Parts: sequence; structure tokens; C-alpha cells
Amino acid sequence: MTSTATPRRIAHARSRFRRTPVWWRDAIGVACWGSVLVVIVLWLSGRGIQLLAAGAADVLTSLGRLAGLVAADLLLVQVFLMARVPMIERSYGQDELARRHRQVGFYSFNLLLAHIGLILIGYTLRDHNDLLHETWTVVTTYGGMLLAVAGSVALTVVVLTSVRAARRALRYESWHLLHLYAYVGVGLSVPHEIWTGADFATSWMARVYWWSAYATALGTILMWRVCLPIWRTLRHGLTVSEVIRESPSVISVVVAGRGLHRLPVRAGQYFVFRFVDGPGWSRGNPFSLSAAPAPDRLRVTAKAAGDGSRRLFRLRRGTKVAIEGPYGRLTGEHRVTDRIAMFACGIGITPLRALLEELDYEPGDAVLVYRAHAPEDLVFRDELDQLARRRGITVHYLLGRRIRGRTSWLPQSAAAWTDEDALLQVLPAISEYDVYVCGPDPWTDAVCAAAAAAGLPSSQLHRERFSW
Repeated sequence: MTSTATPRRIAHARSRFRRTPVWWRDAIGVACWGSVLVVIVLWLSGRGIQLLAAGAADVLTSLGRLAGLVAADLLLVQVFLMARVPMIERSYGQDELARRHRQVGFYSFNLLLAHIGLILIGYTLRDHNDLLHETWTVVTTYGGMLLAVAGSVALTVVVLTSVRAARRALRYESWHLLHLYAYVGVGLSVPHEIWTGADFATSWMARVYWWSAYATALGTILMWRVCLPIWRTLRHGLTVSEVIRESPSVISVVVAGRGLHRLPVRAGQYFVFRFVDGPGWSRGNPFSLSAAPAPDRLRVTAKAAGDGSRRLFRLRRGTKVAIEGPYGRLTGEHRVTDRIAMFACGIGITPLRALLEELDYEPGDAVLVYRAHAPEDLVFRDELDQLARRRGITVHYLLGRRIRGRTSWLPQSAAAWTDEDALLQVLPAISEYDVYVCGPDPWTDAVCAAAAAAGLPSSQLHRERFSW
């Protein structure tokens, strides 16, 4: 299917926002892979390759050293990817960064296990000792090894709780707290590398590289995860100005502050909020904006699904608010056509409702498809109907139960349709639209698969996973 619309980049409603250069994504990838290459080169310069031609003990020790070096480097790459550096976050989006973070983490952890096993076996062969006795000797007599063991335990906890089944079994707040042990693991590994690492002891180039790498990782964390959120919170003086019950299970919170027009936030993005209202306030939770950001207020809407979202129901006016963000790339920044189509399911309507309010489009050039179980589950129905009348949006409400035995974005009443045919019925000229999708992962995947099958170019599909 070919588009008859003239392709052009859409001017943003807020001209003060700069478009993220496309080459940033490639540059970040090259930098990460380049760091691994540097580590390998340093290992080679430290007689790593020569030792492979020596006895079995030296071979295992040298390979173990390489595995440990690459594991440490990948661990720092993990930290860097999730440091919330704005250009990185906008280039990839948090869902893609989280996926790469987990992928790099499992590689790093497996290399860490290989490092431990190869080094211990190599030392055992060298000292003509048994493995248990050699392990005890290494842990109790080598500099920094007790700290390294504690760091390895912390990293093991992080990896085990990152497995999908474990994430589903844990509350978000518990998972997030346990995940912070990664920083403990990184910190506890440093003394071991300094005191017993052959690279630190013999190569000034290695010392320069590793100190620079650790300083960069620490600097990005302090700048973007600590200092910037504190500065923005203090600068804008945020407080809860209104709490609105949208339904028995859905709540909206309006946050007021000074100079909010200076926040670099777009509709479709989210903040990590901390409401300072008593014990547990320090645990942040991510909430998407449910209205276009205004110069004096922000609105978020959530469904009671966990401790963080249920906490919103107990908020009082005047409660102080701390923020991290804004985050997310489900915005109009990468829009490429004049028309937009929004597909929302459940509480996934929140960022899309904000986008419908903020983005530029002509009457008749916007479509909203909103899937819910029943009419009472439609959040913002009155607002959406008013917005549709005012801006000429075509709205389709898809109500009913899921289709049994099939993963689909359609309700049971439309079971006779294929996902692709139903999509083309709603959007016959789908390639002329930018399509935004937000909802539960299986539903979102079904919409995206149908859109791709219907001929939508990947550059015109915009989604962001909010599952942790």
C-alpha cells in the first residue's frame, strides 16, 4: 500500500524542544562496543595472548582474567545505559534500554561466573591444591576478596530477581529496591580490582582506562539520577493541588508548581513521582501524564494495581512531591506524517489522551481506538468525547471480553475478523498515519503485529513498554 500524502516532518507544538539526532543511537552503540574492545586490547597488551601458549594453569588464569575484565566493563555499560542520560534515553526509549540492560546484565553475570571458575581452577592447578582449600585461601588472603564475594552475592540477587518469573512474583517496590543492589555489587568489586588485578598493578594505561570508566559511571549516576531530580524538585516546588476519583479503581492527581513551562516535558512522557506523605515516600513510581503539560500543572492518572498506585488514593492537597524525569519517547518527536491513529487499552489511554490534546493535526486526521472490558472501564470518556468534537477526532470504542483461545486486540464480538482486516477497516490508508499504541504487552503486541502485516512502515509505529 502506498501513501498519497506528502511526507514531511511535523513541526512540534513546542518549538523549544530539539529533535534528538538520529546518529546519537549509533554513537552510543559504538561507544559501548568500543569499551569492550579497549578492554580486550589492554588484556592483550598485558601478555594475555602469550599466557595462552603456556601451561594449563596459566591458560585458565589468563582466560579467567579476560572474562572478569569484560564482565566488569559490561557491568559499567549496564550502569551507564540506565543512568537516565537524556540523549541516551530519548534515542532508545526506556523500554529498549531496559531490554538491552537486562541482556548486557546476563552476559556480564555469566562472564563473572566464568571468571570465578577459571581463576579458581587455574590457581588450584598452579598451587597443586584442592579446589575447596584454594577457594578458601583466595577469599581469605587476597586483597579485597571478601568485598568481592559480597559484591558477587549482591549481583546474584539482582540477576535472580530480574528473571521474568521472579519479576512477576515481586511487587514493583520490592523489585526496585533489590535492583539497587547492582550499585552495591559494582562498588564492592572496585577494591578487588585495584588490590589484586594484574592490569592495575602492571599497566598505567589500564589504570587510566578503568579509573576513567568508573568515574564516568559514577558521574552519570550522580548527575542524572541524583542531582538533576533534586534540583528540579526544589526549583519547581511541586505540591498536590487536586485529587480526582475517575472511578472506584482509577485516580487522577494534579500536581502544581512554579515555572513548569521550563520543564522539558512533552505529552506522552512520564515522571517517577515520590509523594512526601509519610513512611515509604522515598519509593518512586512511574506515572504517565494524562493531560498535555501546562505551565502551572501536571496531571497523572493511574489504576489501583499495586502499593504505589493505591497510595495515590490517600493523597491530600498540599502534599509535597519529588520528581525524576521526564522520561519516555512516546511523543510527537519522531512523527513523520500529517495523520495520527491512537490505539489504547485500559489505563493505557493516559499518555495517548495527552498526545491527542497536544499534537498538531487537522480535523478528520486523527483516529482513536479505545479497548475496554465495559463502558464503566472507559477512563476520560467525557473528556475524549469533548476533545473529539472540538478537534475532529474519529473515536471507536471497542467493548467486551477477550477472544478466547486467541491473542488479539479485538473483543469477542469481533472474533470473526482477523486482526489485520479489522485494522484496515478502521484505517484503510494505514500507511498515511503515525500509529501510537499503549496498553498491556500482549494486546500491544497484537496491534503492532497487525499494523506491520497491514503495511505500516516501522518508522510510523510508536510504542513504549511500561512493564518492569
